[in-house]
Amino acid sequence: MVKPDPLTNTAPSANTAEDHSLKAAKESISAAATMEQHPAPPRVFRNRSKSIAFGTLAWTCNQPKFPMGYEGPAVGYGATPAAATAVPFKARSWEPTLEKAIKAIISIKANHVRSFDTETSGKFCAYSATGFVVDAARGLVLSNRHVVSPAPIVAQAVLTNYEEVDLKPIYRDPVHDFGFLQFDPAKVKFMDLVEIPLSPERAKVGLEIRVVGNDAGEKLSILAGTLARLDRRAPEYGVGEYNDFNTFYLQAASGTSGGSSGSPVLDIDGYAVALNAGGASKASSSYYLPLDRVKRALKYLQEGQTVPRGTLQTEFEYLPYDEVRRLGLKSSFEEKVRRKFPDENGMLVVRSLLPRGPADGLLVPGDIVIAVNGDMVTNFIHLFSVLDDSVDKTISITISRGKKLHELQLVVQDLHSITPNRFVEIGGGIVNELSYQLAKGYSQPVGGVYVATSGHMLASASAWRKSVIVSVNNIPTPNLDAFIEAMKTLPDGARVPIRFYSLTKAYKEKVMIMHVDRHWHKFRVAVRDARSRIDCLTIKDISGLWNFTDMPPPPAIHSYTSATATFPSLDPSLSLAEKLMPSFVAIDFHLPYLVDGMKNTQFYGAGLIVSTNPPLILADRDTIPISIGDIFITFANSIIIPAKLLYLHPVYNFILVTYDASLLGETPVRAADFCDRELNQGDSVFLVGVGGDHSPVMKKTVVTSVGNVGTKECSPPRWRAMNVEGVKIDDPVGSQGGVLCDSDGKVQALWLNYSSQNDKGKDVSFMSGLPVSLVRAAIEPFQQGTKPKLRGLDIELWTMRIAAARTLGLTDAWVRRIEESKSTRHTLLYVLNVLDASSPCAKVLKVGDIVLEINGHVVTRMGDLAVLNDLDEVQMVILRDGLEMNVTVPTTHFNGYETTRVLGWQGALVQQPYKAVLEQVRNIPGGVYVSCTLYGSPASTALRPGVWITEVQGRPVRDLESFLEAVHSHHKELARKRRASYVPPPPKLKAKAEDMKDEEAEGEEEEDDDDDEGYVRIKTVSRTDVTKVVAMKLDTHYWETWQLVRDDKAVKRRFWIRMEMMAYNMMEQYDRCSYSDPADRIGAQTNATRITRRTMDAEGVGVAQATLPALDRNNGVAVLKKPAKSREKSRQSFPFPNHTPLRASPTNPTWYSPVFDALLHPEPDAGVDIFLPRRRLGGAEVGIGGAKVGIGGGHWGASRLLVHEGVTPTVQMDLARGLRIARYGNDGNARAVLGDEAGSVATG
Repeated sequence: MVKPDPLTNTAPSANTAEDHSLKAAKESISAAATMEQHPAPPRVFRNRSKSIAFGTLAWTCNQPKFPMGYEGPAVGYGATPAAATAVPFKARSWEPTLEKAIKAIISIKANHVRSFDTETSGKFCAYSATGFVVDAARGLVLSNRHVVSPAPIVAQAVLTNYEEVDLKPIYRDPVHDFGFLQFDPAKVKFMDLVEIPLSPERAKVGLEIRVVGNDAGEKLSILAGTLARLDRRAPEYGVGEYNDFNTFYLQAASGTSGGSSGSPVLDIDGYAVALNAGGASKASSSYYLPLDRVKRALKYLQEGQTVPRGTLQTEFEYLPYDEVRRLGLKSSFEEKVRRKFPDENGMLVVRSLLPRGPADGLLVPGDIVIAVNGDMVTNFIHLFSVLDDSVDKTISITISRGKKLHELQLVVQDLHSITPNRFVEIGGGIVNELSYQLAKGYSQPVGGVYVATSGHMLASASAWRKSVIVSVNNIPTPNLDAFIEAMKTLPDGARVPIRFYSLTKAYKEKVMIMHVDRHWHKFRVAVRDARSRIDCLTIKDISGLWNFTDMPPPPAIHSYTSATATFPSLDPSLSLAEKLMPSFVAIDFHLPYLVDGMKNTQFYGAGLIVSTNPPLILADRDTIPISIGDIFITFANSIIIPAKLLYLHPVYNFILVTYDASLLGETPVRAADFCDRELNQGDSVFLVGVGGDHSPVMKKTVVTSVGNVGTKECSPPRWRAMNVEGVKIDDPVGSQGGVLCDSDGKVQALWLNYSSQNDKGKDVSFMSGLPVSLVRAAIEPFQQGTKPKLRGLDIELWTMRIAAARTLGLTDAWVRRIEESKSTRHTLLYVLNVLDASSPCAKVLKVGDIVLEINGHVVTRMGDLAVLNDLDEVQMVILRDGLEMNVTVPTTHFNGYETTRVLGWQGALVQQPYKAVLEQVRNIPGGVYVSCTLYGSPASTALRPGVWITEVQGRPVRDLESFLEAVHSHHKELARKRRASYVPPPPKLKAKAEDMKDEEAEGEEEEDDDDDEGYVRIKTVSRTDVTKVVAMKLDTHYWETWQLVRDDKAVKRRFWIRMEMMAYNMMEQYDRCSYSDPADRIGAQTNATRITRRTMDAEGVGVAQATLPALDRNNGVAVLKKPAKSREKSRQSFPFPNHTPLRASPTNPTWYSPVFDALLHPEPDAGVDIFLPRRRLGGAEVGIGGAKVGIGGGHWGASRLLVHEGVTPTVQMDLARGLRIARYGNDGNARAVLGDEAGSVATG
């Protein structure tokens, strides 16, 4: 019986051998193009052929099969070419092959969730590609390595019928451009899976092919081509990027583009002969990876074994014989090679090798490879077949070097051992060990701590991506373990030296100062799930995830010690600068998150000491633009200490910070003296400031003008100065900032830097003077021990000439009043923009209103607005549409911090809309504002910064609290549906279609048994009032929920507190892990000795803190008593900070973070509702008001344990089955509820 073809379902000819022994004559090609032929059956070719050989006869044994019913001259043995060309012909069609192959093609949507190795979670972290099923029973998908990626990814497959299933990366080759992903075949509901067989031996020059895949993001494209080369060198994509090597590539002019990576290269029989990998950017050439090594790896995976890969850390290249002869190959050896391998046209030559590798000092570039282990080798397949089967073994390699033969003994290294499979996440950055890929690109030894992305902490030392860290705090870091141990020793807030070099300039090391961050971001280690095993036809353990392990908390918060510094003596010509230098400081500001419209994370500038009791420093808002960040002050270019933000002025360009004066010792700092005289045009003045190199600068100059400071709206929206006048001077000297003072050194204006954007959206800055009279109102309250209570109007004003005002209806009487007001300017102010449409003044004032008078005083310049600072309302006379109106305008209170709370959810930084956003919106949407989306996050693919979230899964969002409530409710529902004990409601059976219509008309809803595949629906509104609804796939493994809250009572310098909010994801974690080994069971003891409720708002959302004693093994269980009178508000989330270090047991050294949520339960007979992490718990004692509950024999799951206060049972229960103690009976037994079934659990 002849086996049908796997794709076309057509049976090959019985005379298979005869068919394939024939060679077609050139003359018969035209005849072949017009006759229907049998499909070519499978055949195993022994050697790779570089061309097709044509004979003089065609079809000498079997003549072609003609279409049924054909009548015409026979074409067969002995027929002339002329007769052949006259035969009408129906060419064999690709249609049946493609029709079936398409069902095996999948469109891949993937996202790099972290930067790692050669990959980056940058602007283009989300990508689309192609894969195809190679094992339908196991759900194995073949694609490119650069698709599967060495970095953590989250991927989904879209099948040809638009079903979507999750993909899990299970293998990526360390060098070659292929990898495997896996999906659960049981999740495919509406189509039969088809697999494409691999047949690398079918690749021949001249073979007609089709490339089927997601080309150009079109989901399905079919590109035609003809194989032209089988021995092309692997394409190079650039230094520092992923590049394949030590393999041939195939080439054809099929014109593939982005999205087609991973597409199968098919022949007409439906076999994959190669894997599409890349293409030329300026030509139609496409490059395909041969499948020899792919087929080998697939076999190992199907057998549940690790794919062995060996390496000498050496790159070989295939050179033709003429070039090899020039390198010293003797003619006698060439003759032997040609005789043994007649189809080969060259040999392998050493191109490069890495220092400290297995071949370092043995092989040299230019060595010609003759034989390995006594067997002659000529191509990559021969060589690496030996290396891959000789891992950790010694091989003999014979090389020709300068016409002399050398036989060398080399130890083959495990290639997987130099392929990083873990990274460290610290300070918002990612570091991993330098991989073979990157080391080869820069000729560096493998290993070392490589910066994949700098983040907040490493960026403070300018250790950018592609840097290699040599030491931290003078502790050598030759590998990742050494780096981890070095970072464990550093207290939070310390400033330590870091030595590193850039791979692009490896010869040049740098030593910089790094600010250690252990409070803004986590310090943890991620390891790729290495438990991959495919067992028979079922999916076993593979998660495809990188599992995180939190590192211990820092040893302490860095304590600064008192120090004393002096100021240098300056030249007598700089006596004024020498007098003022003790009042200047240098400021560095490091921003951990891009919120409030920020685009940069590091700022620096100059500050001025305006008070020593209390200590106050004033700086511009271009140096410290927002309240979130770390501030460091440098005194006398010698002492650096942290500072605390006190005040951000909402209108004028300045901020106030304070510092610990005791840390300065006897350093002669002094507060600057202010001058009471205002600066006017033409006044002589001295500019004294701090230059770019922190040296003093001074110049005598003249005030050229005092006028309005104009700034433009920025994108993204950020704070800008408005409604203020600035002092301009003649030919200012370059500086970071300074003061304008008189000859006695008294400050008349602050020389500050203003930030804005030009018409092209490019950031620009300029310097201008701010009169000291405008800052005194903020400084004096702090000096008196209070805070400024600044009020103002949410409008932007600008000046108008009298002539323009006359045109708009200004009367002569008002013109005379203005002229008689003795003002230096005959201008008026008008409303240019309403900054907040929801503010009280927006209900009174409109754009275009001309302000004539405020509280009885004629208004002609911006300085006249100072009267608004402390008034709840003002009386105005305005001119609107030619009519004079008297209005009462309420003012708005401005706080000094602006943003005080930020949420991180699914990679989106969410906050309440800030002032700069509101001024760019006509109709302010309700909800919360997305300020930024982090690269690689779910939010980066679904949300756009600058939109409002107004609904989550149909639940309205008003503010941050309602947003959290909506998010947690959806997470909780997903978790409920994913529980093993969850049974979906049975569908309602309908006898007639009319019944279904009736039900739809009645609006009845039936609970869906699906969990929406982990998606959440989000309604957004943009600044231009465009409403969209997007579906975002949730990822609670890589992207947790957290919040930053400002706390002015915090000690040391932690003025912001980061809280983890891991509610409702425990069930999902439990579903991902299952443990049956008794060694996983472990006992733990804990007592909730004290619970302090810190805050409780009107919605009942509180923050509770449980103080737990040190534990012998683990503190994974915590409890919270139910509030006495808060049953209706008790379903809220209470984060528990991790106060005690997580400790491992001897039998189970790896544990997860114990941070979790304890939820209050509203039932009157239940005191506690506990969510447990995902490990086992055996023999635990939990103290709850005298109650002791022993839990054993089951998995840690997301089950609830409810214990009545005052009862002391010892309950055995299986948490994995979802048992729940509902009440206690008088017989001493606890009643357990499992779904709808109730049972009795024995108690002691």
